[in-house]
Amino acid sequence: MRPEDEAVVGGARRRRGSARPRGATADGTAPRPRTGPPSPRRPKDPSLRRSVALFRAFMGEQSDPESCYALLARDAVDQVERYVGELAGRVVVDVGGGSGYFTEEFRRRGAEAFLFEPDPAELGDRPPDGAVVADGYLLPLADGVADITFTSNVLEHVADPQTFLSELARVTRPGGLIYVSFTNWLSPWGGHEWAPWHYFGAERARARYRRRAGKPAKHTLGENLFAVHIGPTLRQVRARDDVTVVAARSRYWPFLTEWIVRIPVLREFATWNLLLILRRCPT
Repeated sequence: MRPEDEAVVGGARRRRGSARPRGATADGTAPRPRTGPPSPRRPKDPSLRRSVALFRAFMGEQSDPESCYALLARDAVDQVERYVGELAGRVVVDVGGGSGYFTEEFRRRGAEAFLFEPDPAELGDRPPDGAVVADGYLLPLADGVADITFTSNVLEHVADPQTFLSELARVTRPGGLIYVSFTNWLSPWGGHEWAPWHYFGAERARARYRRRAGKPAKHTLGENLFAVHIGPTLRQVRARDDVTVVAARSRYWPFLTEWIVRIPVLREFATWNLLLILRRCPT
């Protein structure tokens, strides 16, 4: 991005080369992520060791959310670095990043990372410096300000994925990278907290969750969770003229990550979580 490009952050304009926003976040349940020295290299992606580590972290999400989300953030940013190299000085827009784990990891590696989150409750009572409450359909950013636009596990929570993707492309500079990961509906985790009972119907699964947990489920199908499928999503993305598909693969699998995505029907169940790496086309 050129020096004259600007990004609107927190109601003020920041120019490239200005001091990076710093801060940490909390979301009411998860401890505050902290800025520290650069993270060590993670296990190779893909590898069985990496997948086992992520699975163990997911299993401990309720008891140790900080470790879970910090590991997921390091892993995701490692994936981004595979495609762009060094992150120092790059402008990263994190859309729907919740309490800021991904934003903080990008900042640890020298990026100018900014968080845009539509739900104030997800930011918690101590929002990170530079965080903006903003709708992902209409980001308060000029065209092409981001070197990297990042969104993790958000697409299944928006009613209009194609409009959401259009906005991600709009704020990404020509040649810039767009990272999109989402949990597809027919994966074992498609129903989120009421999975895998979503295979027997969303309302039945929600009712079961309430009986067992003693509280309503966070997600409601058709309100804040949507049945997004891999096949239609891939066809729609490949038909776009503003992005090209660099990679389409399973995010967490230890092997055959791209092969699984090529098999209709099987991919809807076995991919678990689809990772799309997109490149913004020249204008």
